[in-house]
Parts: sequence; structure tokens; C-alpha cells
Amino acid sequence: MYTLVAMSARSQVISRYVLAFTPVNGRTPNAHRERPGRSRSRDTPSREERKEVTRRAIVGAALKLLAETSFSGLSLREVTRAAGIVPAGFYRHFESMEALGLVLIDESFRSLRETLRAARAGRLDTTRVIDSTVEILTASVTQQQEHWRFITRERSSGVTVLRYAIRTEIRLITSELATDLARLPELRGWSTEDLNILASLFVNSMIIIAEAIEDAADASAVEEITRTATKQLRMIVLGVAGWRSDPGG
Repeated sequence: MYTLVAMSARSQVISRYVLAFTPVNGRTPNAHRERPGRSRSRDTPSREERKEVTRRAIVGAALKLLAETSFSGLSLREVTRAAGIVPAGFYRHFESMEALGLVLIDESFRSLRETLRAARAGRLDTTRVIDSTVEILTASVTQQQEHWRFITRERSSGVTVLRYAIRTEIRLITSELATDLARLPELRGWSTEDLNILASLFVNSMIIIAEAIEDAADASAVEEITRTATKQLRMIVLGVAGWRSDPGG
């Protein structure tokens, strides 16, 4: 609330009023813009940015801890302590430990799906597809060892909901591969069932290859695994040439 003050001089009557805003509560109209703590530098992270930083810290802490234990043996307190937050803060980012596990699975497979799609995009030559796929798979496992170690362990044991999620991701990769295989000239007459079986052969081989790379002792071992993997996938392709698919069966 502001009052209107009439200003006058001693020797004369001022013919007009000078309008002056005098704040009753001691603040000026622009005080809310100047109060300490109200303004924020452009370099200061927003609330959402700070929240994402904490979320990433939780994910990173969980991955590091999972290098030594299974997900079922991982406690919320261990994760939050490693992430540098209080246990109650965990629930601002994840509903449960299982929700955290599902995020880890999604992150592990999302980049792999995208890179494998890129490897197959516009390429109708089987040899080139195999070479680029093995190369991408090797790079993915090498660069994301913590993710793959987690996937390898949880794929066959551990929390049921995580096993189901991993199998779902593998089915998705298989289905996408089957769709792309149908584009190859030599496979255009194949039935959907046979395309899916062939895709499963490739994907299962890729999973075994990934597990072998994850366990590799050094770079030379990885190189040998990559060479063998390429040969295995090419053998599958040679078998394809002798198969007669029945589109109606």
C-alpha cells in the first residue's frame, strides 16, 4: 500500500503536487526484484537440472555397486550412500528399486538398438551387415561394461521383473531384425516364422558374443572373439542359402 504526500515550501505555496510513492511497509515497488536470493544467475542450474544430476548419480552408483553384487543383493541404503543422498531422497526419482533396475535395462538396450538399426540401414549386402553389426556390438560392450555386466547376470537369475524386461528387450531386437531381414533379396520369399527363427539365431549368437567380450581379459582376447563371432554369423548365412522356406507354412 502506498500513500500520496503533498510537498510544500516555507515561503510559497507550491502550485502543484509532487507525487512521491512512500511505501508504508518500507519497501519500494521494485523491492521484489532486488531481494537477495530471488535472482538467479544464468549459470545456476534449475531445479529440473539439479534433479537430473541426482538421478544420474543414483544410476551411476547402482551400476558401480552391481559390478560386485547381484541386483537382488543391492540395498537402497547402499545406493543412496554411494550417490551421496539420504535414503528418503531416492523416492523423489524412483518409485522402487525395481523401477531403478528397469531404467538400467532400458538404458543398456536403447543405445544398442539404435546403433544396430544404423548398422542395417540401407544395407542389403549380408556380409557388410554382419561386419558392421559385430563391430558395433563389440564397441557397445567395451564402452558399457557396467551395463552389460548387469544384463549378463540378471538375464538368467535374480529379480523376476528384471528377467522379464530383459527378455522383452531381446524379443524387440529380434523382431526388428526379422523385419529388416525380410528386405534382403534372397529372403523376400521367406515366411514370417522362418524370418523370426533366423533373427533369433543371430540375436542369440550376439548375446553369447557380448558375454564373451564382457569376460575378455584384454584387447587381444576381444579381437579374437570378434574374429570368431564374424565367422559364426557368416556360417549362419551360408546355412540360409540352402534353406527353402515355405511362405504358407
